[in-house]
Amino acid sequence: MDLDPRKIRATVEEGYDRIARPYLDAVAGEGAPAVLREQQERYLDLFQEGLRPGDAVLDLGCGAGRPVAEILARRFAVTGVDISRAQVELARSLVPAAKFVHGDMGRVTFPEESFNAVCAFWSIIHLPRGEHAALLKRIARWLKPGGHFLSSLGIKDEECLEEDWLGAPMAWSHYDAERSRLLVKDAGLVIQKAREERLEEGVDGPESFLWVLACKPV
Repeated sequence: MDLDPRKIRATVEEGYDRIARPYLDAVAGEGAPAVLREQQERYLDLFQEGLRPGDAVLDLGCGAGRPVAEILARRFAVTGVDISRAQVELARSLVPAAKFVHGDMGRVTFPEESFNAVCAFWSIIHLPRGEHAALLKRIARWLKPGGHFLSSLGIKDEECLEEDWLGAPMAWSHYDAERSRLLVKDAGLVIQKAREERLEEGVDGPESFLWVLACKPV
């Protein structure tokens, strides 16, 4: 039985509010695992291929803006969205070149065809999985023809709550890799690359994700 979406949403919001600084240190601080940095950099490089200076980019689940929004804002017009007010406040101070919105990625709206690219690094896995299909369809509408989408999705069919993750409760919700791929395709996006990767040293131990790069047909 799926967890109550309200419980998932509240846990994620309150959790990231409490651990805004520790999480920033874990993913972008000097002590961040080298393998995590390498994966971030590799997929950021892949994401930027084909984009032109000034293109409009959406970062869903942007956190405190580092390193993703900060790197992208050097070349592109970046909008970041995060459910945690504390994270958004940090992002606004750390990455003044980008625009940040405090909001729920499952409910935020944008005009159709308003972005050249959308990314979601380690964030959709926190959204109640019953909302993944609708979010991916909205992402497809937000993208301009030929625009692309990059995200790390789940590889296990599970929902779970953890009482102490970096010092606060946290929730995850996702399907297995096959279902995740199907949801991307059903949204009308064409998958260009889909790869399962395991991090032996993630934010809190070993972690595995399905990285998907897809595009909106022209």
